[in-house]
Amino acid sequence: IFLSNSGNKEITWMMLEAGAETDVVNSVGRTAAQMAAFVGQHDCVTVINNFFPRERLDYYTKPQGLDKEPKLPVKLAGPLHKIITTTNMHPVKIVLLVKENPLLAEVEALQKCYRVLDLICEKCMKQKDMNEVLAMKMHYISCIFQKCITFLKEREDKLDGFIKSLLKGRDKDGFPVYQEKLIRESIRKFPYCEATLLQQLVRSIAPVEI
Repeated sequence: IFLSNSGNKEITWMMLEAGAETDVVNSVGRTAAQMAAFVGQHDCVTVINNFFPRERLDYYTKPQGLDKEPKLPVKLAGPLHKIITTTNMHPVKIVLLVKENPLLAEVEALQKCYRVLDLICEKCMKQKDMNEVLAMKMHYISCIFQKCITFLKEREDKLDGFIKSLLKGRDKDGFPVYQEKLIRESIRKFPYCEATLLQQLVRSIAPVEI
């Protein structure tokens, strides 16, 4: 908690990677992220909220239960973890991270990845200490992966075409309509209607006309 209050993002990240628990509370019942937010260290809050231990992802690289094969090939764990832990959630940035890795930029690979993301989303919502923010992030990235698959299958320009669609502005004012619709669609498809975060997002977005 002290380190998150200090505002040092790098050390905060190092502590998290070393196994620091994000849900431990101090004497007044506040977590590190809550205390960092209280003193205005929003960069540290972002680091904490976007942290996802690699071992939690590696769990899916081993066969579980009656499975004969793992849900996620080992070779995809690194590239997927890089995207999961990114703090830049712009859809173009996520598509660029997919595009830059040949292992990831294939239909079959993305199918495996988005299914794992959906499982993580479900686990975040059903665990004792529910994490709606992380669940929404996993769902959002999953939706972008699924759209990547559509472009890889149907468009000759593939992911370049997806990026162009996301960046293209409306003729009269340059507003990126396709990008806005993609983000709204991902929110609308979030499967846990009772989530407080979802309700807040809907309340803030619904009155705004595209």
